Amino acid sequence: MVLPEDPKYALKKVDEIREMVDNDLGFQQAPLMCYSRTKTLLFISNDKKVVGCLIAEHIQWGYRVIEEKLPVIRSEEEKVRFERQKAWCCSTLPEPAICGISRIWVFSMMRRKKIASRMIECLRSNFIYGSYLSKEEIAFSDPTPDGKLFATQYCGTGQFLVYNFINGQNST
Repeated sequence: MVLPEDPKYALKKVDEIREMVDNDLGFQQAPLMCYSRTKTLLFISNDKKVVGCLIAEHIQWGYRVIEEKLPVIRSEEEKVRFERQKAWCCSTLPEPAICGISRIWVFSMMRRKKIASRMIECLRSNFIYGSYLSKEEIAFSDPTPDGKLFATQYCGTGQFLVYNFINGQNST
């Protein structure tokens, strides 16, 4: 875990990794909302390469994804394809949240090995000293289609919390 008060060389490395992650996720180079309140978790492989990155920040509000009823789908593959292509909406009613995951990324060749889940478990244990966050206290920023599938699986529901990492503190 890299914190804002860590040495400058560590923060510089995190910035380089964030830039690469943003490019891979298709984000424009958006600045973090409040850099001094972020925590970055890096998953380092046995051969000392960064294969996972999670950037989290303190937030106040999240908005529940409104789950649509799926049409009759025969296979798991069809379900995944449908989920990746459909648009999604969220409630306009803010709900209290503590932790916003602005980015979660795993190197493509290392996906489906529980790396993202392990990083979130570590975050839940270490985000607030002496406290373990529930899944209900975490919101995801504008997830990619694969991110939405991951959040649905991790949270056990398609009605997880989301937030806008550009203005996550506002309760509009």
